[in-house]
Amino acid sequence: MPGEWLNLSEVAEILGVHPSTVRNWSDQGTLPVHRTQGGHRRFRRGEVDLWLQAQREDGDNESQSRLIIQNALKSTRMRISEGLLESEGWYQRLDENAREQYRRSGRSLLQGLLGYLASDGEGARAEARALGYEYASRGWRHGLSCSEAMHALMFFRNLLMDSMLSVYEAAAVSSPRAWSDMFRRVGAFTDEIQLTLLETYDAYQRGSR
Repeated sequence: MPGEWLNLSEVAEILGVHPSTVRNWSDQGTLPVHRTQGGHRRFRRGEVDLWLQAQREDGDNESQSRLIIQNALKSTRMRISEGLLESEGWYQRLDENAREQYRRSGRSLLQGLLGYLASDGEGARAEARALGYEYASRGWRHGLSCSEAMHALMFFRNLLMDSMLSVYEAAAVSSPRAWSDMFRRVGAFTDEIQLTLLETYDAYQRGSR
């Protein structure tokens, strides 16, 4: 995409430092950098933005979270397109309509996490519970057992976590607080989704007896 890649001078201007400082940071592995075939340094805009946010201990957490999700979303799209779903037993049981719904689940989970990070209190909890109910009702509607529906959720949860980790690693986020905060937030969000899925399946099974 236009403007995705930056040269050394452009990054120096964004960070407000001398180009030699950017050169040193990239050579030391402090700042994420890529090399062209000719050996020139190139920087991905999203990685630079995330790295800069991570260096600001008192930065805007909401804007940092949005940036992380945007980059993770790109990674999730790529991973799903690689056909990882095809090897999943629960996925093989579904018809094409159901498969299309589940292919959208990675995006739904990421967007839900974005809403969760941008809100607090009961609003945040309601966002996670709504997703748990969505996964449960979809699984029940398409004939999946509770364990199969949980496997489906875990597939996308692991995909989400892998994407988040990849974004942090690519952006060379070194702040322990940023890492621990990410793990706590994603863990709390996905725990609430899983609990809601199990509770919803219990309710469905009691109602069908």
